[in-house]
Amino acid sequence: MELELVKWLRSESGMELLGDDAAAVDGKVFTVDMLTEGVDFILSEVEPELIGRKSLAVNLSDIAAMGAKPESVLVAISFPCGDSAENLSLAKKLYSGMKPLLEKYDVKILGGDTNCWDNGLVISITAIGSILPQGVLKRSGAKAGDSILVTGELGGSILSRQFLFEPRVFESIYLNQNHSIHAAIDISDGLAIDLYRLAVESNLGAILYSDNIPISKDAIICSRNSGRKPIEHALSDGEDFELILAVPPEESTRLIESQPLLNRFGTRLFSIGKFTDDKKMLIKNSDGIIKNLECKGFVHK
Repeated sequence: MELELVKWLRSESGMELLGDDAAAVDGKVFTVDMLTEGVDFILSEVEPELIGRKSLAVNLSDIAAMGAKPESVLVAISFPCGDSAENLSLAKKLYSGMKPLLEKYDVKILGGDTNCWDNGLVISITAIGSILPQGVLKRSGAKAGDSILVTGELGGSILSRQFLFEPRVFESIYLNQNHSIHAAIDISDGLAIDLYRLAVESNLGAILYSDNIPISKDAIICSRNSGRKPIEHALSDGEDFELILAVPPEESTRLIESQPLLNRFGTRLFSIGKFTDDKKMLIKNSDGIIKNLECKGFVHK
C-alpha cells in the first residue's frame, strides 16, 4: 500500500519531496517513522529500552541516508489504556533506551505528545536534521555505471540486530563531506527491494554480484532453520539499516582500497554491483549465470 499511496500523492498533489528517506526543505531534512506493537515489536517479548532505542535509531538512519546531520526529534507515544503508573514507568524505560543515541549524536528532544487507546503501544518520532554544505544524498542521483556499495554485513537482523543496529550517521556525514557520492538509501525493508527503489528513482536498473554481497553470521544461523539460503536472507530480510550508495567507479575503487570508514568508525564498505541504463534488476550468481533479481523484502500493507 505504501508505494501506491506515494504514487497517488505525487500524481494528485505534485509533492516532489516524496520519494526520499527524508524531505529536504530550506536547509533542513525532516523524516517520521511509526513503530507499532505486533508489527515492529512485541512488547511482552522485548525490553522497552530496546523498543525506545529502535524507534529513534530508524529515524537517525533516514537522516543518515540523506547525508545530513541529525539535530532534534519530536516523540509521540500512544500507550495501551490502563494503569497510568505502569505507562509512566514504560515511558521512562523507552526514553532510557533512546538516551545513549541522543547523547552520541547530540540530538535533542524538542517535545511531542502522549495518548492512549485500546490497542498496543505505538511510537511515532519525527526527526529533524541540518543539510551539509555539500547538499543532500537523494535516491534520484545514481548514474549508469556507478558502483553499488554497502556498509556492513546483511541478513538475519531478526536475531537481535533489528534493535541493536547502529545508524550510519557519522559514516554518511564523512562520505558526503569527503567523497563523491551520487545517491543513497538505507536498507530498512531489504537489500533487493530498497536497491530497486533507488534504481527506480534514478530511472536505472542494477546488477548485483552475489559473491560480493556481505552475508552476516546471523543470516547463516537463520538459514539453518528457515530452509532458505544465507544469500536470500541477505537480500530480503530487511532491518539491516546499512546504507546503499551509488558511487562513481573511480571513487568506488579508492574507497574499497582505502576503507576510510573502517579506519575511523569500524565500518567496512563492500562493492556489490553496478547501476545500468537498461532498467532491469539482475543478479549474477556464483556460477556466472545472470538471473532476474526478485525485488522482495518487507512491505508495509
